[in-house]
Amino acid sequence: MPKLGNFTFDEITIGQTANYSKQIEERDIRLFAAVSGDVNPVHLDADFAAGTAFGERIAHGMLTGALVSAALAMELPGPGTIYISQSLRFRLPVKIGDTVTVTLEVTEKQDRRKIVTLDCKASNAAGKLVATGTAQVIAPTQKLQIERPALPQVD
Repeated sequence: MPKLGNFTFDEITIGQTANYSKQIEERDIRLFAAVSGDVNPVHLDADFAAGTAFGERIAHGMLTGALVSAALAMELPGPGTIYISQSLRFRLPVKIGDTVTVTLEVTEKQDRRKIVTLDCKASNAAGKLVATGTAQVIAPTQKLQIERPALPQVD
């Protein structure tokens, strides 16, 4: 089974980067709507969305935000990370079928509370930025190497 590891606060360096990618599928949008309660028809109703500026259904902005969370939890710093703040600016819509890649870059470390600040950029497969922002996390102090958990099954 694949392993999942982290970077401790002491291992993290300014300028360090990591990437996380996911293709956004119809099911992701429906599940996000169910979990969040956001049933805005621009996400769920093709006829409604056709009459908007986007001309088609788009993913929830915070679904892209959730990919930033996944990148922090799974890549940098990784398991054991505590997410404490996030700023996001949505630049372009994410559409069904788009592959979104989140790129993280460490920009600052604060020794006292083990806080790491990361620049966050989310791009589509064409390389266009769909979201930008900054995250702050409390980095783990304990090195972890664990079995990568499987995604939960959802009915």
